[in-house]
Amino acid sequence: MMMENGISMEYGDGYMEQEEEWEREGLLDPAWEKQQKKTFTAWCNSHLRKAGTAIDNIEEDFRNGLKLMLLLEVISGETLPKPDRGKMRFHKIANVNKALDFIASKGVHLVSIGAEEIVDGNLKMTLGMIWTIILRFAIQDISVEEMTAKEGLLLWCQRKTAPYKNVNVQNFHLSFKDGLAFCALIHRHRPDLIDYAKLSKDNPLENLNTAFDVAEKYLDIPRMLDPDDLINTPKPDERAIMTYVSCYYHAFQGAQQVGNVTHVPEPTRQYTYVPNNYNAETAANRICKVLKVNQENERLMEEYERLASDLLEWIRRTMPWLNSRQADNSLAGVQKKLEEYRTYRRKHKPPRVEQKAKLETNFNTLQTKLRLSNRPAYLPTEGKTVSDISNAWKGLELAEKAFEEWLLAETMRLERLEHLAQKFKHKADAHEDWTRGKEEMLQSQDFRQCKLNELKALKKKHEAFESDLAAHQDRVEQIAAIAQELNTLEYHDCVSVNARCQRICDQWDRLGALTQRRRTALDEAERILEKIDILHLEFAKRAAPFNNWLDGTREDLVDMFIVHTMEEIQGLIQAHDQFKATLGEADKEFNLIVNLVREVESIVKQHQIPGGLENPYTTLTAHDMTRKWTDVRQLVPQRDQTLANELRKQQNNEMLRRQFAEKANVVGPWIEMQMDAVTAIGMGLQGSLEDQLHRLKEYEQAVYAYKPNIEELEKIHQAVQESMIFENRYTNYTMETLRVGWEQLLTSINRNINEVENQILTRDSKGISQEQLNEFRSSFNHFDKNRTGRLTPEEFKSCLVSLGYSIGKDRQGDMDFQRILAVVDPNNTGYVHFDAFLDFMTRESTDTDTAEQVIDSFRILAADKPYILPDELRRELPPDQAEYCIQRMPPYKGPNGVPGALDYMSFSTALYGETDL
Repeated sequence: MMMENGISMEYGDGYMEQEEEWEREGLLDPAWEKQQKKTFTAWCNSHLRKAGTAIDNIEEDFRNGLKLMLLLEVISGETLPKPDRGKMRFHKIANVNKALDFIASKGVHLVSIGAEEIVDGNLKMTLGMIWTIILRFAIQDISVEEMTAKEGLLLWCQRKTAPYKNVNVQNFHLSFKDGLAFCALIHRHRPDLIDYAKLSKDNPLENLNTAFDVAEKYLDIPRMLDPDDLINTPKPDERAIMTYVSCYYHAFQGAQQVGNVTHVPEPTRQYTYVPNNYNAETAANRICKVLKVNQENERLMEEYERLASDLLEWIRRTMPWLNSRQADNSLAGVQKKLEEYRTYRRKHKPPRVEQKAKLETNFNTLQTKLRLSNRPAYLPTEGKTVSDISNAWKGLELAEKAFEEWLLAETMRLERLEHLAQKFKHKADAHEDWTRGKEEMLQSQDFRQCKLNELKALKKKHEAFESDLAAHQDRVEQIAAIAQELNTLEYHDCVSVNARCQRICDQWDRLGALTQRRRTALDEAERILEKIDILHLEFAKRAAPFNNWLDGTREDLVDMFIVHTMEEIQGLIQAHDQFKATLGEADKEFNLIVNLVREVESIVKQHQIPGGLENPYTTLTAHDMTRKWTDVRQLVPQRDQTLANELRKQQNNEMLRRQFAEKANVVGPWIEMQMDAVTAIGMGLQGSLEDQLHRLKEYEQAVYAYKPNIEELEKIHQAVQESMIFENRYTNYTMETLRVGWEQLLTSINRNINEVENQILTRDSKGISQEQLNEFRSSFNHFDKNRTGRLTPEEFKSCLVSLGYSIGKDRQGDMDFQRILAVVDPNNTGYVHFDAFLDFMTRESTDTDTAEQVIDSFRILAADKPYILPDELRRELPPDQAEYCIQRMPPYKGPNGVPGALDYMSFSTALYGETDL
């Protein structure tokens, strides 16, 4: 059972356990009553507005029960019995009873409340009833880790606000007083609505208004609390804050749930009857009861005094430590103090918070019991009142806040110091790494050994260093500025910082002086080397073409020229005379080039420049020029003599050309004329074969008689070759063409004589007439377009067709033609000569034996069998021929053979060379 605002309530099914803090609140504090009234009114309206209505005065607007029933229907989603619309008192009581019955049906038993109090407008009873409704329908279903609703809601708030600075939710009164907890809950779920970083614990009114305005505008949570009431009330009303916080929970966690409970009818009110006469036992019991209450009250007083003394003593001991501002000016020392403070907040203070809460609880419980038992209020010992403890506690919290702020400020200051010290060290390390070896580099005389391109590279490198040096000026200034700031902030190791900063600044001055000195030396060295470089470049520009001219001239003067005509040698002599006319200008150029080298030698010697004589633009030297110029001057007269000798040689060659041309122009036409005559005879169109043979032999004798002319020409040609004469503009004939013509003439005569003799033999042996021979010759000559005495396969095929030979255009025809080609061109030369053509045509025109004819003859002797027996051969043929056949015929291997059978078919084809037999 729980007492709420004088209302006794029982919760079925373990709905909510009894809590000490609520027991002592049977009588409302006026401030709390005001807060509850405003909060509960706003809570009810947040639901009634869904039905299009609202209440203005909570104790008046629920008296008729109509809006009360409507409120229950809205928050439960269920339909209540139909209300009575009458205005009589009993109608109102009936409606309120229906509402109370509905509440009881949800597992909440209102023990000592009747509908009359609500109808009469009893504020305490009305607030108690609304609180019961809020507990049942808004808070009961809040469940976190199997805790009670209140504990679960508190744990939910603690978890959601844990990451936020200056928020420490321990209860539903003081923890929400400065407004930061409300803002943290909103920011945790909707960070877009509140800029938490801009909030301050020192502005509670602004914080509360911010949270309430945002919740009302964006979360649809009406303003249920008054910021001024929360700030001005020492301890805000817990139920009002719980009601408002539960709206946050449901807004962020989801719609509230309504449980199913069994309806329990409203119990009947009971009254106690006291008789007029007491007996001794009754009196004794009454005294014991009073004494027991008094003893319990005294125990609570003593416990309060003890707890108050202990808490105040602890605060007294803690305050000097919190007010101390002593530190060793080191980050480690302050961090140690900060850790000690965190340990204090984590381990030492929480038990004291609980002790203070218990102290207040005991005090309020004691006062409640004293009032209920008609005792006077308890007045603690001086200095130990609730307000004394509250003031001491407030002073502790202010000291904690100041101490924590000092620790954080000191930590930030020392962290900045450490950061500055580390920054100084980092920048100093980087600067010293950069300057390492720079002084030695600037003092180096390495450029004294450099060539111009190397010196320019060094100068570019030095210019880059100068730029880098200028860039580092800011870094040096930063290092000095950081050192100055460390001094200003009284860094504990300023001595070493100042010493290092001074070393860096001194070195920086030295680097600046050395840089300027090296720049001057590099500029002077560059000026001298550029002068030498200009001379080297001028030498290279002039020496290169002059050297090429010298090389070309030397090659031309010693060139082993070959000429074949008088014109060529005369052209060489003329060009040589023109060359000699340019030698004067060449001598001037030679002297100019040599003087350039002498000027370089003078500068190098004066300034002691190592490697200065080496010319980077050319490998040529003055010595090379001098040597080659001397060679040219010596080769000129030698060339004069060589050209004179060649002129005499060409005059002799001209005479030999004329002698050979006069003879060759006679012999060449004679050979051509004889060749034409022999070719005409070879065509076979002039007289009989005997006449053609006679004329050919006459030509043969005439040719051999002309041979001395060829021999004489050979002698002249030998002299021409010995004189290395390779062309002759006086004739188109060469000795080679004349020799070939002579040999072809002899070959043509011999071949034609042989062909005519073979034709006579063929004619006589085959009985071919002269007309047939002429026809064969005429057809052959017709297709021998080039008069070569031979036909290509296509020309041969056309010739056969013209003679009436049938050759098909199908595959079989191609095979027949290839067989004929194999006969007329057995060596596969690609040509058919007339004698082979004549032999083929002769065989085709006369009756000759073939393999087929011989096979047919053997088949007759064998009585149409595919084989023949030895006895049959001996019977039909002469003995010697029969034995010849028996010895050479292979055994018959075909079907239906008999022992001793011979294969006459293979034997017959072998006779004509058609098998390998």
